[in-house]
Amino acid sequence: MKGLDPLVLQEVLKGYLLEDLGHGDITTCHLPKRDKWVSAVVKTKAPGAVAGLILLASLFHILDPTVQVELLIKEGEMVKEGTPLAHVKGPALALLRGERTALNLLQRLSGIATITREMVDLISSTKAKLVDTRKTTPGLRLLEKYAVTVAGALNHRMGLYDAAMIKDNHIKVAGSIKEAVEAIRQAIPFTCPIEVEVKNLTELREAIQAGADIVLLDNMDIALLKEAVALARGRVITEASGGITPQNILQVAQTGVDYISSGAMVHHAVWIDINMKIG
Repeated sequence: MKGLDPLVLQEVLKGYLLEDLGHGDITTCHLPKRDKWVSAVVKTKAPGAVAGLILLASLFHILDPTVQVELLIKEGEMVKEGTPLAHVKGPALALLRGERTALNLLQRLSGIATITREMVDLISSTKAKLVDTRKTTPGLRLLEKYAVTVAGALNHRMGLYDAAMIKDNHIKVAGSIKEAVEAIRQAIPFTCPIEVEVKNLTELREAIQAGADIVLLDNMDIALLKEAVALARGRVITEASGGITPQNILQVAQTGVDYISSGAMVHHAVWIDINMKIG
């Protein structure tokens, strides 16, 4: 999986399973014939872009390494209602214990992939690239950001550790954009970019003069955004952010901005209904 080492993935999935299992599945563990092999079909009950299928084998193998998973479509593929997504075979105990966790992840990630695909398609005629944000669900960031990439968008920084981003509160603490950029530049590796959030043209000029690599044009209306992009062109990478939705993203992209960041792909995503039925 992009951006997620298999060992890290196993630990993440194990945590999700333990959250549901607690001291044990008191229903399944007392069923007769719970060790018999069964087959199940994972099927979508609504249209959308599917993400998270590649988690299934890793998740069920934590419960029982003998479980067999056959994927029937490609990750990120757009599907219609009623499309079979995967076949899962193995001991009933393992399938029943992992069912809800598997479906929760599939439904959540597919919802993110679906709205992301919509937004990517809306700006496909422009040069702008859609990127995500750190507005993610605690504990799910790596997987939510993965779902974004499945649908054709890009990841912004993963956390506070992999890029320097100077926002309004950082500027207040430092005293000015110039002071913040200079102090951080001296402390970080030369390979690490510095991004500065600006709200107006005065702050934009200061960020450019201070040597910022990227400027985040925050909550600017279209007229101001066009001015900012023209001023920054050829001098610094531009990113528009703030209130970006499927309804306004094309208008923002048409200003000529390089990147558009949006948290809507995660916090506006609607789960795609998916089930798993034992035959």
